[in-house]
Amino acid sequence: MPEKKKFGTFAGVFTPSVLTILGVIMYMRLGWVVGNAGLLGTIGIIIISHVIAVTTGLSVSSVATDKKIGAGGIYYVLSRSMGIPIGGSIGIALYVGTAFSIALYLIGFSESFNSYFGYGMTVNDYRVTGTIALVALTILALISTSVALKAQFFILAAIALSLISVFLGTNEFAPQAVPLFSTEDAVPLEVVFAIFFPAVTGFTAGIAMSGDLKDSKKSIPIGTLAAIGTGLTVYILLAVFIAFTVNPELLKSDYNILMKIALFAPAVVAGIWGATLSSALGGILGGPRILQAMSMDKVTPKIFGKGKGENNEPVNALLLVFIIAESGILIGKLDVIARVVSMFYLTAYGFINISYFLESWANPDFQPSFKIKRWIGLLGFIACFLVMFKLDMIAMMVALGVITALYFALQRKEVKVQSNDVWRSVWENVVNKGLKKIDDKDDENTNWNPNIILFSGKSDHQKYLLELGKTVSGRTGIVTNFKLILDKNNDTPLRKVEQTVRDENFKELGIFARQIKVDNIYSGITNIASTFGFSGVEPNTIMMGWPKGLENSKEYSRMTETLLHLDYNLLYLDFDRKSKFGDYKSVDFWWRETDSKNAEMMLNIARFIIASPRWDNPDIRVLFVNNNNVSVELIHDKIAKLVEDLRVNVQIKIINNAVEQKPFYDIIAEESGQTNLTLVGIPDYKIEKQAEFVMKTNHLFQTIGSTLLVKAAHNFNELDLDLIQNELNTVDE
Repeated sequence: MPEKKKFGTFAGVFTPSVLTILGVIMYMRLGWVVGNAGLLGTIGIIIISHVIAVTTGLSVSSVATDKKIGAGGIYYVLSRSMGIPIGGSIGIALYVGTAFSIALYLIGFSESFNSYFGYGMTVNDYRVTGTIALVALTILALISTSVALKAQFFILAAIALSLISVFLGTNEFAPQAVPLFSTEDAVPLEVVFAIFFPAVTGFTAGIAMSGDLKDSKKSIPIGTLAAIGTGLTVYILLAVFIAFTVNPELLKSDYNILMKIALFAPAVVAGIWGATLSSALGGILGGPRILQAMSMDKVTPKIFGKGKGENNEPVNALLLVFIIAESGILIGKLDVIARVVSMFYLTAYGFINISYFLESWANPDFQPSFKIKRWIGLLGFIACFLVMFKLDMIAMMVALGVITALYFALQRKEVKVQSNDVWRSVWENVVNKGLKKIDDKDDENTNWNPNIILFSGKSDHQKYLLELGKTVSGRTGIVTNFKLILDKNNDTPLRKVEQTVRDENFKELGIFARQIKVDNIYSGITNIASTFGFSGVEPNTIMMGWPKGLENSKEYSRMTETLLHLDYNLLYLDFDRKSKFGDYKSVDFWWRETDSKNAEMMLNIARFIIASPRWDNPDIRVLFVNNNNVSVELIHDKIAKLVEDLRVNVQIKIINNAVEQKPFYDIIAEESGQTNLTLVGIPDYKIEKQAEFVMKTNHLFQTIGSTLLVKAAHNFNELDLDLIQNELNTVDE
């Protein structure tokens, strides 16, 4: 098989880029820009425009020297660094924009060509000339990419001769004074900037040829930056020359002024035609290679990935470019399309810059041979979107809307390539820095942000415990479910990769899932509670099912004692398999004088329940058993003050029990028999009393529905529930 022909820096990158940069804007609009903006204003516009060009050129050059650059240019760079969804969405947008830009260049060529030879100047006349030019350029590209690239050398020579002819031209139109800034009757600078900016959007034409380069890591940085530098130099020199050579009023009104001042006008005409045709040819050569690369990655249909000949020329992709470009030519008036196309280019440049910034900031494996400062990428990203906003906010929104739709479509398609994207490194870096920030701060007297270790077991009602665990963790809390695999010998633990559980149920709820082997369930829970977690995000809550039948288990008692000693918040759910959580409409919180820490934890849980979509505006009651004949009004006012920041209507019920002295659990059974979820605090008790407490609690659970028992850690504040002492103080006063 013959070796594929490759191109060097000058033919493969510099020439297609500089021919697109030195285009129609330079010939037909630069004089108009000088006339309206003044000399210094024009230089300012040129420099600001090139900030985007230079930063993007530097960014893409740096990325290109870090990893192998394959076919597809910008698409390849973005897809391998930021992932297929972003790379593909930008690649599709850039491909369509490139195809439509061919139509824009050829319509510009048609206007100049028809005017010079005296042909018709109607839209239909432009369509005919533009179509003929498109067919000719497409045939040239089909014959050979090498021939097409060699043709660009003659066009480059024509542009060079045209510029020499201009600089050696007449000065009969010279102004009396050179205006430095825009005058009152001039077009606003924002409009002038918008007209000029497309002049600097052609430097990525060479990057699209990345798959056809001998050494892309060398050619892309040198060729791209050389093209940008050449364009910047030519535009500034030509702007200065025009300002000192032509009257500003003439510059504002005559778009063909360069032909009138040139030493040899046909040379300028040749330059205009060469610039428009070369820009169109650059799109015809580069656009198909973007589509071909995307098709090879299965982003777009496979048929466009097939090529022909020893160089694998993307014929099918080229035919689609032809169809899109021809549709643009047949439309004739492309003002709106041109605006959106410009936004697609700017969006692509913005993502190139942010791609470099994220790679250099977060990816430890990013080691480019062409090194630049990290802030350059961020500056380019910001500049791109500021310019987009300033030029045309509506077109910007359209472009971003289309790219966003493409992004989500590709994300659902789940296209993957054998390449790591930068987002994992970004998140790891963010997490690392965030953990350090969190670890530096004292966590006392801060809001409770749940980090729950959940032992849900495996049963038919496991999903309800998982669901409640996620509910009480709130929007920002963390839940990690552990599956304990009992293995009495436990000789060979699970490998690390096997310990992570990938399950749709956990993913849907946003719960992390792990599994480990243990030789004893209770010691396994204790070990996990003692060792799991790391600085900054240590678990603070243990949640599990209520231990029915374990009231006499010494192992369970030791486990509980250890968990209390470790100072975890403890949550035990007794799930009613019959009523479940009912219709998720009622929640009871039971408070008592000795429950001050538990009460604050319940307030936090109440906030999370209220915010949960599953518990849609439930009826919440706070019930307090008054065993000491304290003023009901005093109790009610104190509780109302505590719950007022929940910002929902909370019913407060005070149950006087000073005379009857009913057992606490009996009162709960009477009041909460039909409640969907009941929360009860676990009082302080000596561990030897655990069996008695468990048995009493089991009896309560037989009479009410699903119940969550709460035991708060010591870091919770003690709420002012010491009502007896408060009332005595009031009486004394």
